[in-house]
Amino acid sequence: MSLPRALLHLEGAALFAASTWGYFALLEGGLLAYLALLLVPDVSMVGFVRGTRLGALTYNVVHNEALALALAVIGLLSDVPSALGGGLILAAHVGMDRALGYGLKYPSAFRDTHLQRL
Repeated sequence: MSLPRALLHLEGAALFAASTWGYFALLEGGLLAYLALLLVPDVSMVGFVRGTRLGALTYNVVHNEALALALAVIGLLSDVPSALGGGLILAAHVGMDRALGYGLKYPSAFRDTHLQRL
């Protein structure tokens, strides 16, 4: 594994750890709710049923750090714990995916990601 790829995996692991910590420390969230919601972002893969172009779009819109950060900031600024929790769980999911080598999708195929070909 190249150094840049290893750093991207490490970065994902750090995002996962920090987001998970934030969820439990800031929200005192329950473990069962966290585990149940952690995989919800993968519902965005349903777009692949209609083709790789739509699938990549729906997957990438959900699986990005900007959306997670926006949700978390909105939750903090507006004092809406569900938005903060959603942002933290989404960030944890994105971090987990990146740590495991699952990246954003290219429209060529589900297996083509920005981190590697799966």
